[in-house]
Amino acid sequence: MLVLVTGATGKVGSVLVDQLLGDARWPGLRIRALCHNRTPPSRDRLETVHGSISDRRTVEQAMEGVTHVIHMATVKEDPQSAMDVSVKGLFWMLEAFRQSVSAQQFMLIGGDCAVGHIISAYDSPITEQSPRRPYPGVYALTKVLEEVMLEQYYIQYGINGCCLRAPWIMEKDDFRHVLDFGEQFGGPDWDDLLTAQQLEDCRRGNKVPLLIDASGAPLKRNFIHVTDLVTAMLAALDNPASRQNLFNIAMDQPVDYGAVATRLSETRGLSSVRIETPFHSNWLDNAKARSALGWQPRYDTARLVDEAFAYQRSADDPRKVWYVG
Repeated sequence: MLVLVTGATGKVGSVLVDQLLGDARWPGLRIRALCHNRTPPSRDRLETVHGSISDRRTVEQAMEGVTHVIHMATVKEDPQSAMDVSVKGLFWMLEAFRQSVSAQQFMLIGGDCAVGHIISAYDSPITEQSPRRPYPGVYALTKVLEEVMLEQYYIQYGINGCCLRAPWIMEKDDFRHVLDFGEQFGGPDWDDLLTAQQLEDCRRGNKVPLLIDASGAPLKRNFIHVTDLVTAMLAALDNPASRQNLFNIAMDQPVDYGAVATRLSETRGLSSVRIETPFHSNWLDNAKARSALGWQPRYDTARLVDEAFAYQRSADDPRKVWYVG
């Protein structure tokens, strides 16, 4: 079993590589990492191919003898690079995959921006059958194009593939920084919601945000812990139930900012500040993955909050922002 992994040096990829090489179900499994700018640490049963995923020759070289592909490489709001990686790169990978005599499964890791994240409104939980409603921007557009392109290869060529659609991925103290008015990780940008004086008051007061959605209720937003995403990937790998399927991979319930504020008040004595937003509360329904793959996320809101605020970084564990969020 030879697994080609793109994005192997990232937040998810580094955890996935460890889990794949240590999983007793695949004792002889080997990994080939297709890398552009970074190189994973050297280890047994792991080889590296360097080059751009947008280059056909590089992709064909990387695909030689591969049985499974796990495609995670992505680019945020950079139109040229995003199209090269997410559209052109995926096209060359799928072309090489469909013509390969060894290829058995193609797994794509997608994103919930294909269904609008907190920007687009839905009147019921978002399932795999819900319409795609990406928000403005090239990154959300590429996530839709990736899903559609993979689906077309099912239809046109009958390949065995699956897509795992994940929301914002958390690890270590990420979620604490999501709530930080100083060293914030990701969005929303506080400058878009607060005046300069309000933001300074929040920083000095050591407060946490209680985001309010467009309906006036506490915002509900989808997250997934990196370890839960990786267990879902392992559950889908080589699993007949995943064939030509799309799965939402999220926590059992979205994170409720009201519940977060209550938890931090009770456990950390932190006060919250109410912040009105134009955002929409959405629920990325994971029932299909739980039923078909036998997968169950371990993180709920309480655990996500508690571990993020308890995490203490050592000197050799600097905070690394893999992408801006």
